[in-house]
Amino acid sequence: MNKFAIFILSHGRANNQRTIDTLKRLGYSGKLYIVLDNEDEQEAEYKRLYGEKNIIIFDKAEEMKHTDVMNNFQNHKLVVYARNRVNDIAKELGLKYYLVLDDDYVACLYRYAEGETLYGKRTTNFEDLCKVMIKWLETSPRMKCVAFAQGGDLLGGATNDNYIRGWKRKVMNTFFCSVDKPLEFMGEINEDANMYCVAGNRGDLFYSTCRITITQLETQSNSGGLTDIYLQQGTYVKSFYTVMCCPSFVKVRVLNSVHARIHHGINSEYGFPKIIREEYKKRK
Repeated sequence: MNKFAIFILSHGRANNQRTIDTLKRLGYSGKLYIVLDNEDEQEAEYKRLYGEKNIIIFDKAEEMKHTDVMNNFQNHKLVVYARNRVNDIAKELGLKYYLVLDDDYVACLYRYAEGETLYGKRTTNFEDLCKVMIKWLETSPRMKCVAFAQGGDLLGGATNDNYIRGWKRKVMNTFFCSVDKPLEFMGEINEDANMYCVAGNRGDLFYSTCRITITQLETQSNSGGLTDIYLQQGTYVKSFYTVMCCPSFVKVRVLNSVHARIHHGINSEYGFPKIIREEYKKRK
């Protein structure tokens, strides 16, 4: 763990760091940094509350030169710049592995079934859990990133296909990474789905474990961060960025819930290459 650290990406929420509070409850006591851009007006408050050595500032204008946001809006209020900068920051700190989190997580749960009901138990050994995730990350040179599942991945409880299988080919919200396997995020928004769809289509591997879930606040109920963009655009425009990246296997669809909304739909059967069984090889 001396070569591992957690990076929390934040903007304008110096007094509302839910993830830090949650990590303390989960038993994490290792290296922890908050990553800010140099346009954050609350920089001084972050340093006062969390210590200057734990705050890392990057040049957003410089990072904008190297990031494809897939439009010409020149929007500065984007997390994609920080996501692309983190790997270089980790290298500069002499790290080998790192975990990237947002600043609004309130729980991390082990999920287990009793009958058809799915329950959650709060994690208390988060550092050991990080070690296991890093071991999983290193099981293949093509494994670029692993993650915890989202609660929505397990709708339906113990009969959910993702829970039964134990994994899903996606990474969002929690990114366990190696400095030797850098990720390239793209798009003004939906940058996480854009990244794993494009790279996954090229043969890289991305997996979430469906035995552990992360819980975060509803985006549009938490001020700061990307909330302004969600309030302005909703999920309709957001979803189309991933369609632009991979139109052959991504489409927009309606998520039927209490309040139906537009969301991207990814057909991994068409999107991600698979190993073909030897028996199907055509021989002369």
